[in-house]
Amino acid sequence: MSRKCIGIDVGGTTVKLGIFETDGTLLDKWEVPTRKEDGGKHILEDVAASIRHTLQENEIDMDDVVGAGMGVPGPVMPDGYVEVCVNLGWHDRNPQRELSALLDGLPVKSGNDANVAALGEMWQGGGKGYTDIVMVTLGTGVGGGVIIDEKMIAGKHGLGGEIGHIHVRDDETEHCNCGGVGCVEQIASATGIAREARRKMAASEAPSTMRSFGDAITAKDVLDEAKAGDAMALEVVETVGHYLGLLLAQVALTVDPEMFVIGGGVSKAGQFLIDVIEKYYEHFTPISSNKAKIGLAKLGNDAGIYGAARLVLD
Repeated sequence: MSRKCIGIDVGGTTVKLGIFETDGTLLDKWEVPTRKEDGGKHILEDVAASIRHTLQENEIDMDDVVGAGMGVPGPVMPDGYVEVCVNLGWHDRNPQRELSALLDGLPVKSGNDANVAALGEMWQGGGKGYTDIVMVTLGTGVGGGVIIDEKMIAGKHGLGGEIGHIHVRDDETEHCNCGGVGCVEQIASATGIAREARRKMAASEAPSTMRSFGDAITAKDVLDEAKAGDAMALEVVETVGHYLGLLLAQVALTVDPEMFVIGGGVSKAGQFLIDVIEKYYEHFTPISSNKAKIGLAKLGNDAGIYGAARLVLD
């Protein structure tokens, strides 16, 4: 029988899991609830039990599994140590080592979930065919992952790829969740885009179709109205594109990847959003026309399990 690998994406609500062939073919995927009570101590027990059950259902012997990879929502040290995962209740743990013990010594590797998702997009998604990519995830926050020579760059302190907290706006006065001020996450995340729209509406009496949504406006509403030609919504999208283009320029001139892969819920705006980002990215990188291209992620919510599985193939 061909060898298999397992991908695990630990989220705050559910844990996503997948069984793969080592060539990247997904054989089965499923979820289990994330039980966060008692400091999240049941999460790995549930994962291990679910893996055993699903392997048995698929008539796969544990000896045919080369290993399991795991993405977790927090900084991960090279040895798998996690100081804190706020959304899981984990403190001072090595979930990589713990899960391996629960699976009878099966090799387990782990990484930050955003970096792992980037690895998945490089392997079988929007970055397939490239060895050096940077993924930017535009969701509730702004996440990132840096892949160089097919390897995740987590850095010495696990902060590699935390591009959502790069400072880009000097005149910001409100604080980001990280404690900083003027982070790109405050502008280009789903919550940031909605905030920009509310600010625009409050600062002007100009007519806008966005006003029908009031303070309940979402990033999707803003992008939909911009696509429909609403002038104020287009101004918001230009602001978002400006700062994302600036961010990508800074990263390109530091890391010089082959490709930027844009994912997350906001990326569902598609090429419309990419075109605006690209305009400002070009403006901020006049030094060369030979640089990273910008494209869309393709794996959606499965990027994490793909990347986690890929972790164990090195």
